[in-house]
Amino acid sequence: MNLTPLDWFIIGGYILFSLGVGVYFSRRAGKSTEEYFLSGRSLPWWMVGTSMVATTFAADTPLAITEFVRGQGIWQNWFWWNLLLSGLLGALLFSRLWRRAEVLTDNELLEIRYSGKPAAILRAFKAGYFAVLYNFIVMGWVINAMASVAAVMLNIDRWTAVWICVAIALLYALLSGFWGVVVTDLVQFTIAMVGSIILAIIAIDAVGGMNVLLEKLSALSSTGVVHENTLKFIPPVPEASANTLTFWESPFSKFLIFISVMWWSHHGTDGGGYIIQRMMSAKNEKHALAATLWYNLAHYALRVWPWIAVALVSIVVFPIIPDSHAELGAKAGYPLIMKEFLGTGFKGLLVVSFLAAFMSTIDTHLNWGASYLVNDIYKRFIKKEAGQRHYVLVSRIITVILMICSAFVAINMQSISKAWEFIFAMGAGIGLVLILRWFWWRINAWTEISALLTSIVITIMFEIIAWQQTVASGKPYALFDESPILFGIPIQVHHKLMIIVPTAIIVWLAVTFLTKPESNATLTTFYQRIQPGGWWGSFAQGATLQPVTKGFFFNWLAGIGLIYGFNFAIGNWMFGNTGNTLVLFAISGIGFWWLWDNLISKLDA
Repeated sequence: MNLTPLDWFIIGGYILFSLGVGVYFSRRAGKSTEEYFLSGRSLPWWMVGTSMVATTFAADTPLAITEFVRGQGIWQNWFWWNLLLSGLLGALLFSRLWRRAEVLTDNELLEIRYSGKPAAILRAFKAGYFAVLYNFIVMGWVINAMASVAAVMLNIDRWTAVWICVAIALLYALLSGFWGVVVTDLVQFTIAMVGSIILAIIAIDAVGGMNVLLEKLSALSSTGVVHENTLKFIPPVPEASANTLTFWESPFSKFLIFISVMWWSHHGTDGGGYIIQRMMSAKNEKHALAATLWYNLAHYALRVWPWIAVALVSIVVFPIIPDSHAELGAKAGYPLIMKEFLGTGFKGLLVVSFLAAFMSTIDTHLNWGASYLVNDIYKRFIKKEAGQRHYVLVSRIITVILMICSAFVAINMQSISKAWEFIFAMGAGIGLVLILRWFWWRINAWTEISALLTSIVITIMFEIIAWQQTVASGKPYALFDESPILFGIPIQVHHKLMIIVPTAIIVWLAVTFLTKPESNATLTTFYQRIQPGGWWGSFAQGATLQPVTKGFFFNWLAGIGLIYGFNFAIGNWMFGNTGNTLVLFAISGIGFWWLWDNLISKLDA
C-alpha cells in the first residue's frame, strides 16, 4: 500500500508529538520513583480512567476481536466481556482499598498483609513472574499485532516492522515515565477511537450499508463459509438430544464457564497490576473509584463495536485471507480492510491510531514491569539504600532490557487470541485468594504461593503437551498456536479452567489450614491501615473508616446493568433492533442513577 506525503506527515507529526511530551516530562519523572511510577499520586479521575482505557486498547485488540468474530462469532467476546463482573469489583471495592494502602506497587502490599520469609519470597516471585514472564508474553503479542499491521500497511517484512515499532516506543518510555504515559494516553485514546469509528463507517458504507452487510453474511452462512453463530451475542443452547461430550464441546458450554467461573478466578480480580498502578496514582478514593468505573464503561461498552463491524466486513470482502498474508491468519482481516478502503490522509490517521494504541500499552507495561523489578526486587533485596535518581536510572536500564526481550518473543508468536488464553490460564487459580486476602484474616502467604504455582504448573504442562503433539505430527511449533488433545478432545481455554480452578482451590485451601495464620500483630496492622470490612473478628476493633463492603451487592448489580446495558444497546442499535436498544439504554441509565445516588455522590471529593 502506498502512503502519500500527507499520510507520512500525519504519522511523523504524531511521533514528534509523543517524543516532545516525553522530553517535557523527563525531568519531572526523574525526580523520584513515586513521580516516575505514580505521577506523585495527584491525578484526577478522568485522566486516570482514560489512561486505563488507553493502555488496554493496544494494536492487538482489534486484531484479536477480528480473530474471534471470523472464528466462532461475536459471542466469543464473552472471553473478555465476562471480566466486567470482576472489573466492577475493582471499581467498587478495590480501587478505594488500593488508594488507602499507599504502596508504590501492589506487590509491596504482600509484606504488609503477610509476614516473614514467605511474604518476602512471594513478593520477589510475583514481581519477577509478572514483570518478566507475563510481561514478555503480553508485550510480545502487542508487538506482534503492531508488526502485523505495519507489514500489511507498509509492505515491509515483520522483523523490520517489529524493530521500528520497538525503537519508537522505547525512546518515548525511557524519557517520560508515568507522567508522559498518562498525558499522551489522553491523546492516544482519542486518536485510536476516532480512527476505529471512521474505519467502521467507511467499511460498512463500502459494502452497501449495514443491511446489505447482514444479508451477505447470511448468504455466506448458508454456504458454510461463515460460522452459523457469527452474529449471535450469546451462543445457542445445544439440542436436548445432544450427549454430554457434545455439550462440553459446544460454544454454549464455553459461554457458561466464562460467566460462571472465569471472572472470579483469574489473576486480576482485585484490579490487575497496571490498573492497580493507576488506582494508586489517583488523588483520593473518590477519584480512584470514578476512574475505574469510567474505565469499565469505556473498555467493555464504548469501543468494541467499531472493531466488530470491521471484522464482519472483512468476512464479506475477504472470506478467505489472501495467500500473501496467510501467515498472519484471521487477524489479517482488519489491516486488509484498512488497506482496501482507506484513502489519502485516512491511511495515515489509521496507522497513527494503531501506533498510538501500541505505544500506550507498551509504555505502560514497560513502566509497570520496571516498577516491579526496581521496587520489589532491586530496592528490596539488592540495594536497599540509594538515592531516588539512582533507582530511576536503574528503572530506565531495565526498561531497555524488557523491550528487547519482548521483541524476540513477538517474533515467535503466531496467534494473539491464543496468547490471551494462555495468560488467563496461568493465573486462573488465584483469583479467589486475591479477593479473600482483603476480607478474611485466615489467608496467609502460603495460600497465595500455592494457588499461583498450581495454575502456572498445570498451564505450562498443557503447553508442553501441545508442543510435543505438534512436533510429533510433523508440523512446525509456534507459541500458543495449538490446543493439546486429551482423550480425543482439543483442550480449549474453558476446559483448562475447569481443571485448573478446582485443583487450585483444593490445593490452596489445604495449604491454608495446614500452615499457621499470620501473626496477630501483622493482621492488626493491616486491618487498621486499610479497614476493608469482612471477616476479621477482633482485628477489626477500633476501625474508623466505613467498610467498602457496605451496600456492595446492589451497587455491583447496578454496575452490571449500567455497562452491559450500554454495551448491548450499542450492538442492537448497530443491527437495527430499535426496541431492544431503548430497553437496554433505560437499564443502563437506571444503573448509573443508582451508583451516583447511593455511592459516588457520598464520597469525599
